Amino acid sequence: MKLRNMEEKISYRLFLMGFVGLVCTAALCIFIFHRAFTKQAWTALENEASLVAVACQLPDAAEHLEDFAPADLRLTLIASDGSVIFDSDGPQQMENHLSRPEIQQALESGEGRDRRDSRTMGFETYYYAVRLSGGEVLRVAQNSETLWSIYDAALPAILLSCLLMMGVAAVMAGLLTRSLVQPVLQMTDDLDHIQERVPYKELIPFAESIHSDRILRENNEKMRQEFTANVSHELKTPLTSISGYAELIETGIAKPEDVAEFGHKIHVEAARMIRLVNDILALSHLDNVSDARVAPPMETVDLLDVVRDCVDRQKVNARRAYISLTYLGESAPVLGSRALLDELCQNLCDNAIRYNRPGGKVQLITACGRDGHCTLTVRDNGIGIPAEAQSSVFERFYRVDKGRSRELGGTGLGLSIVKHIVQLYGGDISVDSVVEKGTVFQVRFPLAHEL
Repeated sequence: MKLRNMEEKISYRLFLMGFVGLVCTAALCIFIFHRAFTKQAWTALENEASLVAVACQLPDAAEHLEDFAPADLRLTLIASDGSVIFDSDGPQQMENHLSRPEIQQALESGEGRDRRDSRTMGFETYYYAVRLSGGEVLRVAQNSETLWSIYDAALPAILLSCLLMMGVAAVMAGLLTRSLVQPVLQMTDDLDHIQERVPYKELIPFAESIHSDRILRENNEKMRQEFTANVSHELKTPLTSISGYAELIETGIAKPEDVAEFGHKIHVEAARMIRLVNDILALSHLDNVSDARVAPPMETVDLLDVVRDCVDRQKVNARRAYISLTYLGESAPVLGSRALLDELCQNLCDNAIRYNRPGGKVQLITACGRDGHCTLTVRDNGIGIPAEAQSSVFERFYRVDKGRSRELGGTGLGLSIVKHIVQLYGGDISVDSVVEKGTVFQVRFPLAHEL
């Protein structure tokens, strides 16, 4: 599709509006002129007829009718039977006038009028008739140029005026368009201060949208750069360790009794790298689903079943860390992906175990409230999270204690994955924590039948 220049489009429309206005104005002027012309003609004839009718009441008026007729008027006296008594145009014999419309009207109602024109001659004749007291009819007629002939005579001037006015309209449309468009175009000269350069109040939402979109793009680009840098750093650390230990074994520098230990460290670092790659892939998948704006996989899932399976799988990890892991609650049906909800629960439970202390407790609770939501609560009595860090724990690669997190094998992506899954299914998540007392994560999802 060919895009039209905005300035040209606006200018064309303004010119079209001016042209239509010109045509309408011309038509209105013609109408008003026609009415005024006609009214003036009839008024003049009525006045002349009134004067002549008064004169006709004088003694011997019939013998002097020719003297009463103005030079530009035709005066005719008609008997009640339609015969012509007198006509100022000459003494020639004239046909009976009884059938003339103005004569019939005058005989019936006292006055009558008619207009007959000849376009070939370029003239029209106005006839006004009035009945006298003796029963005769006095008719006054005047030849005048027709409106069409007047227009024909004035046509060159009219056309010239129209062309001139169209030219003026085109120039004015161009100037007006430029004055309207230029401030809008200048808005984009400095996108950083676009909100300060809004020329019209109607464009404020547009400018705010552009500014918000620009900020969002910059933030997204910053997040991508930070994510790339963090991924590179997180992958570089285990790869360096694996490469170092492998080199010691390969070159024979490592003592035979150290090979097993070095192999174990290589295995640990490799496992850490695998977890990191898996988390990155999981986040990438969630991002793609969100960006594509397509409906995520949906099925009815009971959070109680998810919690039960999660506890079964995490029992070994909990025992190794000397943590008591339990669950309780009621059936909590929600709409979502069983695999993703399982991953959410696993991450929350794994996080609660990692950042706890020997002898600590972790409890998973499900419930359904009267507000139409189901909740999953993960409660522990571990090391807790400082208040200033609680708003950042869902950010990618954010760690409250980086040294402890790496030591425990954390990737820094678990809670970010949790938040993405929660948002994907229209839920919300909150954290409440006190240092050295414990942490509570609570996830709320709409009840299955109300989503």
